[in-house]
Amino acid sequence: MWTAFKLLVKLKGLRGGAFDVFGYSAERRMERALIAEYRAMVEGLLPALDATTHATAVELAALPEQIRGFGHVKEGGAEYRARKAELLSGNVKERAA
Repeated sequence: MWTAFKLLVKLKGLRGGAFDVFGYSAERRMERALIAEYRAMVEGLLPALDATTHATAVELAALPEQIRGFGHVKEGGAEYRARKAELLSGNVKERAA
């Protein structure tokens, strides 16, 4: 078993590249999509950031902390997206008022 682990350590440089066989799994694709979604959300919040939107922005930035586990447990992060949509819609209403 330790021999297999030593081999995996040597292949660590392949992570994230074209030869990352584990990177093609649905779970890894979902994780990369969540990261891109988070970055886009934060970049979208920054131009409108002020004292009135700060609390909402902080809560939105902390939402990914709710995503836990692996596989089907991580996929169960529907409450993350529901809360995100709720906060974003509330944020839009505040700016429109």
